[in-house]
Amino acid sequence: MNSVIIAVIVVVALSLMRVSVVLSLMIGAITAGLLSGMDVKTIVDVFNKGLGGGAPVALAYATLGAFAVALSRTGLTQQFSNWLIGKVNHNAETGKSATSIKWALFIGLILAGFASGTIIPVHIAFIPILIPPLLHVMNKLQLDRRAVACAITFSITVMYMTFPIGYGVIYLNDIMINNINKAGAPLGFSVTPDIATPAMLIPSSGMLIGILIALLFSYRKKRHYQDVALEGLSENEAPPLMLWQKVLILAGVVAALVVQLWTDSMIFGGLVGFGLVSMSGVIKWREQDHVLTQGIRLMATVGFIMITATGFSAVISATGDVPALVEASAGVIGDNKGMAALIMLLIGLFITMGIGSSFSTVPILTAIYVPLCVSFGFSPMATVAIIGAAGALGDAGSPASDSTLGPTAGLNADGQHDHMWDTVVPTFIHFNIPLICTAWLAAMIL
Repeated sequence: MNSVIIAVIVVVALSLMRVSVVLSLMIGAITAGLLSGMDVKTIVDVFNKGLGGGAPVALAYATLGAFAVALSRTGLTQQFSNWLIGKVNHNAETGKSATSIKWALFIGLILAGFASGTIIPVHIAFIPILIPPLLHVMNKLQLDRRAVACAITFSITVMYMTFPIGYGVIYLNDIMINNINKAGAPLGFSVTPDIATPAMLIPSSGMLIGILIALLFSYRKKRHYQDVALEGLSENEAPPLMLWQKVLILAGVVAALVVQLWTDSMIFGGLVGFGLVSMSGVIKWREQDHVLTQGIRLMATVGFIMITATGFSAVISATGDVPALVEASAGVIGDNKGMAALIMLLIGLFITMGIGSSFSTVPILTAIYVPLCVSFGFSPMATVAIIGAAGALGDAGSPASDSTLGPTAGLNADGQHDHMWDTVVPTFIHFNIPLICTAWLAAMIL
């Protein structure tokens, strides 16, 4: 069997058995390397060289974690949380249902996720700022956090894979369309950016189907959680704010966004935001180090997994077994166009689940998939749908994806949300399965 498939199965199986995702990725990388014929020293060298690619992301998340804790010290997010709790209590006292608040919360989180990838491209940075203070509200509503995880993952995934705005510009135009044209140039095959959104609308409908099933059926029942005090999030630590403090805090939020867009760096954006919020006086000078440590601790798991995932990705690429996987699949496909589309989608699912990034998967796939699509006579729109969906498959449902790590970082702030069973498995089931079906349909009819 192909080393890539076995390595991904090893990573997922170990993670589901509650082995650390970091350790699972390392074992998966060793497995892939050994099965492809690499010696241990070479595997270690390739893995170590790959680690450097994840360092900027890890440092960015640590900085954003510190910014999130600093914002929580202002008490503004807690005041919003307490206001929602008051609404829940009022509804209970008057005999009214809390359903309206529950759905308003879902809609609000989905809209925040939409904005985080488009008009305010902060990606998952909003999660550790917004979610932990709302956990008490969710507990009061007895809201199943698996539903919340699905809502957040849906919101930060469906936009970039459908619309060329914010991160969608990078995924659809800069990465997918450019790589398709690069691979298709020797074959006289090319596509234009204007067909990306129409081609991806049908695959994206699978994501919509998945979120509706998750919210309306799978996780609609109540689930009980303990109210656990969160370090750094106690309202007693937040004295009333003066006007100049509120202005400075707002300036910190705006500056964090502006600096991130200007420098294209979440690290400097988070650093500037943290600095301005600290200057408002909500954090005493002697507490600076403690708050920074809290923020690093909040996002440490995400950072270490992302670093390890880049090492795993480097080993997978070095094995050379991704092209071999496609070539081996060609024998199974024969001249069956429907089977060709299905196999390409499934290969994309396996690769993205292991690497953890759809943005990194597409360049790997296009060089192999474009000649295959041309040989089977797929139209330009069908080719875009196959490659775009194959890259996005596995982003939801991967142990090492920021689309799953982000929700877990927020929902597990009180230690009651398991990354694999409460985020990864629910998002895999509700998004990857319908996405495969709708992407295959798009390939057949476009």
